[in-house]
Amino acid sequence: MPGRSLAARLSLVLLAASWGAAAQEAALPERPPQSAAAEPQGDFPVSIAATLGPFGDPGGLRSALRDRGIDLTVLSTNEVLGNPNGGIRTGPIYAGKFEAILAVDLERMMGWSGLTAFANAFQIHDTGGLRDRSFRRLITVSNIEAYPTTRLSELWLERRWDSGLALRIGQLAADGEFFASDTGKPFLSNDWPTITGANLPSGGPAYPLATPGLRLRYDATPGLSALVAVFNGDPGDQRVANRRGTNFRLGDPPLVMAEVQWRRNQEPDTAGLAASLKLGGYRHFGRFADPRFDTEGLHLADPSSLGTARALRGTSGLYAVADHQLYRPEGGGPSSGVSVYARLSGSPSDRNLVDLWADGGIVVAGLVPGRPDDLFGASFIYARIGEAARAFDRDRLAFGMGAGPVRKAEASLEFTYQMQVVPGWTVQPDVQMVFDPGGGIENSSRPGTRIKGGVVLGMRSTVVY
Repeated sequence: MPGRSLAARLSLVLLAASWGAAAQEAALPERPPQSAAAEPQGDFPVSIAATLGPFGDPGGLRSALRDRGIDLTVLSTNEVLGNPNGGIRTGPIYAGKFEAILAVDLERMMGWSGLTAFANAFQIHDTGGLRDRSFRRLITVSNIEAYPTTRLSELWLERRWDSGLALRIGQLAADGEFFASDTGKPFLSNDWPTITGANLPSGGPAYPLATPGLRLRYDATPGLSALVAVFNGDPGDQRVANRRGTNFRLGDPPLVMAEVQWRRNQEPDTAGLAASLKLGGYRHFGRFADPRFDTEGLHLADPSSLGTARALRGTSGLYAVADHQLYRPEGGGPSSGVSVYARLSGSPSDRNLVDLWADGGIVVAGLVPGRPDDLFGASFIYARIGEAARAFDRDRLAFGMGAGPVRKAEASLEFTYQMQVVPGWTVQPDVQMVFDPGGGIENSSRPGTRIKGGVVLGMRSTVVY
């Protein structure tokens, strides 16, 4: 297959270029990696251990492991969400996720210069699924929502050189490094963007799914980096094909992503306003179903059509991510004070359900009197339905195949407040407003009408140990 051959060629070139360097080079400092959906937010302490006294490190086990290069972090996220109005069903749901994260410095442990190993796994306990059960929406309600299971996520090795190069290979998730805004992470609906989640096979390599791949990163300067990655292009359906995250699929057409990152004033002792800009793009080499026409060139809504969509070769997208600090209090870090962010992306409208996507917001951190570790903010998300999908809806009406509405776009607003109970434990009340779920899809219980938007009320608790 052309896709498989391309992935193999890229893999061989990157492996040869990277591991061919001298093994004696010193490694660059490594930040503990985490998944986008679980990373602790803001400049808060990362663990509740200090609050627990002798129970924070029973028998000194964690300290002993850390001295040998082994860092183990666990996170427990639990939330209750509910829609008092709107959607196709109202009422509350409970969702929870327990995550274990293991990072191993193999240079400290084994003397292998510049090598780091990483693994993380989820135990997802979700008794509802508000996005599907209540609204049938495209945009995320909660970024921990997933099929309830115990699942391996990432499992990889990374080799770093003092030249600024780093190669990561194994089972990878793209949402930890690509297309991500640091400022937007406190929001419950902030996730792998809808334009990739709705358009790529099985949602692409993002929470809760990872897939085999490799990523090459080059840090040219402390403020300038470039990344390129190739992933197996379909991680598999999380309910059936890859329930445990151990399928390790290799035969699907590849997904290639690339991103350039620019940063300034990210150091904690810098007085200037922090800012970053990321420009990226992706290309999937698989085949995608035409939303409007069949293999004979007939409209899929035409009663004479056989109903088999025409296959289109590949899809792609471009995106930009900007974060900017507007006010930095004296002694504050890069995420303190007042910051704004925005993400914008577009994809071809002839083969994708979503062709234009944008989100953004404002976060105020550390400025609540007497609550220096709290933050609050507001955000929005907009996802426009692609032209071909909208045209299919119009065709369906023209051919008399239904009386449903023509989809246009879905949007949401979110208001959140993240408060620290003790260091390492935060509680977060949250309000979301949903507009035109699914882009304005039909309510099956009331044919010819759209599913109504509504309000989502929620409360999240996060403990990091």
